[in-house]
Amino acid sequence: MSAGIEQKKKEIVGFLVGRGVLVNTEFLEKLKDPGTVEEIHSKLGQNPEPHQILDFKKAEPQEIKTTESKVKVLWEYETEYNKRKIQDFVNYFNARYKLLEKMLVQRPEMQNITSIARLVNKQDKETASVIGMVTEKRITRNDNLIVTVEDNTGQINVVFSKNKQDLFTLAKDLVLDEVIGIVCSTGENILFANNMLFPDIPLQTELKKAPDEAYALILSDLHVGSIWFERERFERFLKWIKGEAGNEEQKEVARKVKYIFIPGDIVDGIGIYQGMEEHLNIPDINEQYQEATRLIKQIPEHIWLIISPGNHDVGRMAEPQPALSQIYAKELWEMPNVIMTCNPALINIHRSTEFPGFTFLIYHGYSYDHYAEAVESIKTSGRHLSERVDLVMKFMLQRRHLAPSHSTTLYIPDPKTDPLVIETVPDFFISGHVHKAAVSNYRGVSIICGSCWQGQTAFQDKVGHIADPGKVPVINLKTRQIKIMRF
Repeated sequence: MSAGIEQKKKEIVGFLVGRGVLVNTEFLEKLKDPGTVEEIHSKLGQNPEPHQILDFKKAEPQEIKTTESKVKVLWEYETEYNKRKIQDFVNYFNARYKLLEKMLVQRPEMQNITSIARLVNKQDKETASVIGMVTEKRITRNDNLIVTVEDNTGQINVVFSKNKQDLFTLAKDLVLDEVIGIVCSTGENILFANNMLFPDIPLQTELKKAPDEAYALILSDLHVGSIWFERERFERFLKWIKGEAGNEEQKEVARKVKYIFIPGDIVDGIGIYQGMEEHLNIPDINEQYQEATRLIKQIPEHIWLIISPGNHDVGRMAEPQPALSQIYAKELWEMPNVIMTCNPALINIHRSTEFPGFTFLIYHGYSYDHYAEAVESIKTSGRHLSERVDLVMKFMLQRRHLAPSHSTTLYIPDPKTDPLVIETVPDFFISGHVHKAAVSNYRGVSIICGSCWQGQTAFQDKVGHIADPGKVPVINLKTRQIKIMRF
């Protein structure tokens, strides 16, 4: 068992002992399973009650296709279809607030936390901490920033002084509807910010690595059916993955590929934008999926294919998006090595008795365009829109949400939870959508965006994407090194 698992076991036991709880033999038996250790440890950041840890029962993840599968769906969204009411939106945002509040209250900086309603009783210049959802932000005539935050007791204005330059700059990146923690000084019905915290992910000091050499690939945005589909590039990829092309080192990598993720836009779709029919060489959606299946079937069957939908795929646009329709993608569903997931989804791969496997957060990335422009530090980064995706994905991890602001993506207002909150910290966060590959790292989480298999289109010009097709991020699961192969 790795030193990382042993350290996490010590932290779990230390958490309980620190709260005066005696750990029994039955609980220690639970900690013999690496997967259980990982799941319990991930909950410590939410500052749970001791009984929630002691009574933890491991939920059996969905095991796909065969009992020998090394791919497990840890989370995907399931709900009954029904009519949504206005109150569902209210409950949805309340549920989001509560989820993110749990992440913030355990931060050591957040002392003396109080509700907004109680701040009216505070004396001037007292120190307090508050957690709130951003409802408004504006620049004053004196060039200070005022942010209005709200909890379930009320709302209040918070002043971010331009004289506190680092804090002021950080606050300028705030977006509406995100949940933040503020350490402040009180005034008369107003707060003066001294510090600000995001839900954020914890720093992972030890990078999880597989005990054996195996590879995972990120394909994205095939857009089969488009007149700009890069068929020759994709056929070169297929020859390589089948071991028919490349030098000996590249062929050796191909032989050790165990997993391929395809996070959305398998086909170009129908009616995505006005005049699209002129840009299709396969105008029938059924035939698009048939051709996509014909190509994907050429990938060797020993490789697991994890496929999720994107905004060009047929079906519901609102997120979470269900898995691809069995009506249109029937042949893909029937392939023994294909696992269909919703968007977003949480997947575990490469698990064994001695290794807990890697957790992959998969999200197509439809919301990214908004934040590349709305977040000032990202917009002014000096990089083109299609080159900012790693900054946007880092922003999502800091906010622990895939689309914090209302209207930046279509969504289902679930009255019980917000499924776009990033509750579990993944090992890998992968996306597509912007048609340009990117690789980065944030606090130990590997950030990867796939490129595309479609040339530059007029529609991509319009939305500010510059296509860079045929680039495949290749992950060495043993070393965590990521290289980009060019086809």
